[in-house]
Amino acid sequence: MKPIWKRMAKKNLNSVIAAVSWELIEPSEDGFDFTLVDSAIAGARAANLKLILIWFASWKNGGSIYMPAWVKKDNMKFPRVKARSGKSLEILSTFGEATMKADAKAFAALMRHIKKIDSQYRTVIMMQIENEMGVLDNPGPPGNATRDYSQSADDVFQAEVPETLMHYLERNKDSLYPELKKVWAENGYKKNGSWEDVFGKSFLKSDLKEWKAFSFYTEELFSAWNYAKYAGQVAAAGKKEYPIPMYVNAWLKQPFSYIPGKYPSGGPLPQVLDIWRAAAPAIDFIAPDIYTDEFIWVINEYVRSGNPLFIPESVGGATGAARAFYAIGGFGAFGFAPFGIDGPEYETNDPLNETYAVLKNLSPLIMENQGKASMRGVLVDTIHRLQELELGNYRIEARLADKNTLMAGGLIIQTGPDEFFVAGKSLDIFYFPKDSSQRIGVLSVDEGFFKGERWVNLRRLNGDETHASTWDGTGNKMPADKPRIQKIILYHYQ
Repeated sequence: MKPIWKRMAKKNLNSVIAAVSWELIEPSEDGFDFTLVDSAIAGARAANLKLILIWFASWKNGGSIYMPAWVKKDNMKFPRVKARSGKSLEILSTFGEATMKADAKAFAALMRHIKKIDSQYRTVIMMQIENEMGVLDNPGPPGNATRDYSQSADDVFQAEVPETLMHYLERNKDSLYPELKKVWAENGYKKNGSWEDVFGKSFLKSDLKEWKAFSFYTEELFSAWNYAKYAGQVAAAGKKEYPIPMYVNAWLKQPFSYIPGKYPSGGPLPQVLDIWRAAAPAIDFIAPDIYTDEFIWVINEYVRSGNPLFIPESVGGATGAARAFYAIGGFGAFGFAPFGIDGPEYETNDPLNETYAVLKNLSPLIMENQGKASMRGVLVDTIHRLQELELGNYRIEARLADKNTLMAGGLIIQTGPDEFFVAGKSLDIFYFPKDSSQRIGVLSVDEGFFKGERWVNLRRLNGDETHASTWDGTGNKMPADKPRIQKIILYHYQ
């Protein structure tokens, strides 16, 4: 990491997500070595970057590969998941009490150490608990690993659904995830019983056209409860030492892997958000790793019930740059982190560099309007070339402007009745009064930047540099060469 920190700062990032590995900080039981953690924190601090650390411990990408050798070798004390076929998977079972306690003890030691060396500086601002956890058996047949089928797991699956979960469902009945409420209702809103008594027997939906259907949903709910309870105990142990925000991330259900077990079953996906909330109150929010083309659908799923939007992994490049504007402007995302942009090949000519420079400059205005009706995000592409939205007394159309651009993103912030700041590129933005009897025109369009909280005009735009004619419409032209910020003021006339 030593040569990377300054490179990341030059990309206009303000924070970096980096990993901490259980196997490297506790190579022998109760023998801790925080050398790499100290180096990461010192490196980020020197580059004036904040740090979010991922706790690679019991699970990473569904598998169990980052735990220490002394855990790997002791299958009796630290048991593995059993698939339906009876084979053991290289996945630590959530029913291993000793495993959870060892993980939690190591994480608590890590948080205690971070508090000791960093609480004065607050370089480390959040922690990710595990990574993309869940039962995964990609090579196996569908339904082979929808949950843990060990004897311990079978016994709990047949036992009563935990009272804690039933009380949560009753308290939050009206706001539950639609499918969860549906299956509970179909079984008579039972207040007790086994998992199948309360949520019904599962089915396999093998039609790709219905990839959003919920195959093996009861098993997924069961897995989610047990992963959440485990991760929640790990988080709680860490927060007891140093209570900073903690979250979990998810490998998503997608058209090519839409059956639990083909994506990690029980991971923190939207359809089990309520289960995670009930089982793991120490987890502050759940976050999606978004690589799929279904970007807008995923975001809408994750902001249900007030879950804040943070995207810890996504694609980079031009697509990532466009999506960053949209997520932050449209959904108040407080983080957007493209994966693997630390290589030297991303140092120059990376569209993210200029996008993050614009977002960095706009940060005070973004934070002032975050979560309010005064800010909107824009995302258009060659399939969806037009997006309509509303701000104040205006209806706004955002259109893909450049024929050579595949996707464009931006954000619009209303700062007065007729005043807007627009950021982005490759966009045509048109304004229409909601009262169609009114006539509007462009009073002024300025390109510029913020110096602190003060807006600085770089140049006045007019004529062909704007949409300011009676036949073309009224609004902004955002060129395709690079993202920029424009301030537009409209006026009314008779």
